[in-house]
This record gives sequence, structure tokens and C-alpha cells, in this order.
Amino acid sequence: MKVKLTTSQGAIVIELDQAKAPVSSENFLKYLDAGHYDGTIFHRVIDGFMIQGGGFSKDMRQKPVNPPIKNESTNGLKNDNYTVAMARTNVRDSATSQFFINVKDNDFLNFAGDSNPGYAVFGKVVEGKDVVDKIRKVATGNSGGHQNVPVQAVVIEKAERVSV
Repeated sequence: MKVKLTTSQGAIVIELDQAKAPVSSENFLKYLDAGHYDGTIFHRVIDGFMIQGGGFSKDMRQKPVNPPIKNESTNGLKNDNYTVAMARTNVRDSATSQFFINVKDNDFLNFAGDSNPGYAVFGKVVEGKDVVDKIRKVATGNSGGHQNVPVQAVVIEKAERVSV
């Protein structure tokens, strides 16, 4: 299954790995089909690390979410450049709507045992890597108690399934 994120910087197409990450993929599609991602922003951008989105509106208000899902970080998928993973708090099974796109190989985010449960990769960027690279280079600052927020909002205008 492929999904297309039409952003204010261009389009990003993500291929979900529903075989290896069924819970995360299904969760992502539930939010996508409900229109949750439309109008959200990439609210945390750190060049040389990742770009994170899926949880905040343009005015930095957190959107309501469904209950958290099980962390699938033991699925064998690695946090490599251009992969997409579920964001979470320090609690292992706390991922809801937020996701991030790795902008380099982030081995330290992979599962490494109970003390480092890792972050569940559930897809990869198959088109629009240039758009990801553009987003990771935007100027950032502080906003509403958050750091690394793009000065000029990077908006996910529309998130939709793509027919293959």
C-alpha cells in the first residue's frame, strides 16, 4: 500500500510494509482515512536526524488521538535513511498519530533489547526524497514550548491512499 503526502514543499509517496508492520500500518491508515493528517505540520525538523509530523495543527495545537498502539520495533525493519517510523514518548507502547521520516541511518533508534525498545519502522519513502531533503533544510526555531519547529510551517495539505 502506498500513501501520498501532499505538502507545502511538494509530494512524498510512502510505501507501507503491512507484512512486517501490520499494527503500525493499520494505525497510520486509520488516521489517514479519517483525514487526521490533512492540515497538520512537520512540527519537529532536525537536519541530520529526522523530520516529524502528524500531531499538530499550524497553530501548534495538538490534535486528539486514538489509544496508543503496540511498538513493532522488533519487526526487523531498520531506521535507515528515508524510512518512516512511529514517534512515541519514553513509554515503549505509546505511539499514536505522530510519525517521522529518518533523514540518515539512525541505528540508535533500532530495537536493542528491553532497555532500548527502539522505534517501529513501518514504511519507506519511494518518491519525493528530494522533498524530504528540502524539508530537512528549512529554518527552525522555538514555538509554543517546542524546539526545532520550522519558522515557515511545512504543512501536510492532504494525505491519501495511492492506487498502485
